[in-house]
Amino acid sequence: MSPTKSMLSVFALGGINEIGKNMYAIQYLKEIILIDCGSKFPDESLLGVDLIIPDITYLKENQEKIKGLFVTHGHEDHIGGIPYLLKQLNIPVYATRLTLGLIELKLKEHGLLGETELILIDSDSVIKFEHFSISFFKTNHSIPDCLGIVFETPEGTVVHTGDFKFDLTPVNNQYPDIHKMAEIGSKGVLLLLSESTNAERPGSTPSERIVGEHIVDAFMKAKQRVIISTFASNVHRVQQIVDASIITNRKLALLGRSMVNVVQVAMEQGYLSIPEGMLIDKDEINNFAPEAITILCTGSQGEPLAALARLASSTFRGVDIYPGDTVILAASPIPGNERGVSKIIDNFYNLGANVIYGSGSSTGMHVSGHAYQEELKLMLTLMKPKYFIPIHGEYRMLHHHRSLAESVGVKRNNIFIIKNGDVVDILQSEAIQSRRIPAGNIYVDGMGIGDVGNIVLRDRKQLAEDGMLVIVITINKMERKIISGPDTISRGFVYARDSESLLKEVNQIVTSSINELLDENKLQWGVMKQNIKRSLGQFLFTKTKRKPMILPIIIEI
Repeated sequence: MSPTKSMLSVFALGGINEIGKNMYAIQYLKEIILIDCGSKFPDESLLGVDLIIPDITYLKENQEKIKGLFVTHGHEDHIGGIPYLLKQLNIPVYATRLTLGLIELKLKEHGLLGETELILIDSDSVIKFEHFSISFFKTNHSIPDCLGIVFETPEGTVVHTGDFKFDLTPVNNQYPDIHKMAEIGSKGVLLLLSESTNAERPGSTPSERIVGEHIVDAFMKAKQRVIISTFASNVHRVQQIVDASIITNRKLALLGRSMVNVVQVAMEQGYLSIPEGMLIDKDEINNFAPEAITILCTGSQGEPLAALARLASSTFRGVDIYPGDTVILAASPIPGNERGVSKIIDNFYNLGANVIYGSGSSTGMHVSGHAYQEELKLMLTLMKPKYFIPIHGEYRMLHHHRSLAESVGVKRNNIFIIKNGDVVDILQSEAIQSRRIPAGNIYVDGMGIGDVGNIVLRDRKQLAEDGMLVIVITINKMERKIISGPDTISRGFVYARDSESLLKEVNQIVTSSINELLDENKLQWGVMKQNIKRSLGQFLFTKTKRKPMILPIIIEI
């Protein structure tokens, strides 16, 4: 099916076959609606990269069609890319109160706050464009103010669930609007996009209330200070920690910029209640008895520069861990972060602390904010979609979610497992996936956005694994002779003092190579450099089985 003017098109720019970087879009005629714009953190192979955001090439080419960005909730994998999007596309942003507060923090950091139109919505809002009527429904997640989104289009209704679970006893009394979901489904849903994070897990997600009870129990048993780490954005968990501190007569200190910022926003917006005088500065921690202190900090994912890792390595100035302190990790490691978290736990044990971690049912300090299989099936049953696209997950999660959809009656041929950039086109209620738009990763490195590509990353990998060798040589072209050097500088390859004989051979090879070219009257720098790289590369690999980056510097006088 080739695209036509009256076709409804749905596609992802991030969030498919990955955890993070969520960004989805719905297009009809000359209107594009965006859903979320998240970021994700790089793995160990992306040396020096700070953040990964979606490729918005298609959106830049069609920016006059974009009507707005609708944000389902305030987690980084859904809002982290917004400042970078808005630097290139000035579009309105629609979000709930807490989510807007968190977005404002980011826009302030990037100097975009005054230039961006921020529009407050709630579950009762209805936003109308020429071809779209957009409404919302309440969901549960591990952050307040989460919404699912309903798009009524000329082709039919499209529903995006956002991140959700069905917690019927939520700690903040924000109940999932099951009646509204059922009503949406009863009117007919053409296409459902539903998150797949826990599609492999049988059963239903435990309630957040269970964690609150476990936290209070751990605080009661703690004889000295309690150091507890969780996601800064998990405002429910932060309130549970505040409540446990109140019960055990503890002051609360916050460590980590993101924790301080989120707590401030949540308090201002009325989502977090902390008694006056309870919060203390980190410099005041040592003024109180150990049993009267709770330290709430960032770093539950093992981030090496976050507060928790610095406490574990005794490098957080002014705050030390003492034998008998209780350390609680109230978050499970995201896949890929296990090694960093394990190292931190080991370090705390080594310092003599009592460490509580994990999500077991008896003492677990964390429950997932994402629906398990039974809840995913409930959402599918409530919505009763004709077509289904599992989103927000790695391939195996999407595959399991497809099986769940089939089990509740969605036809297999009506389920699309797509990749970022794949477009599902719907015309006269018939859906097909046959075309793609540009999609991929954009790397943020310091102030640079997108200026680090595969070639730069390849060079960084080579430097990290095998180091570099700089060869400096001065040539008199008129007399066709070497007048200085070669001087060899090794960094990350071999230690010069321990490898004098090897570097002596290197200098001999360079001298020989240059003299040959001078004799043959081949005086082009490019030829000389290539000759040095080729002859040295072969020699060094034979001798050391390493391939350092070779940088010849030829000075002509």
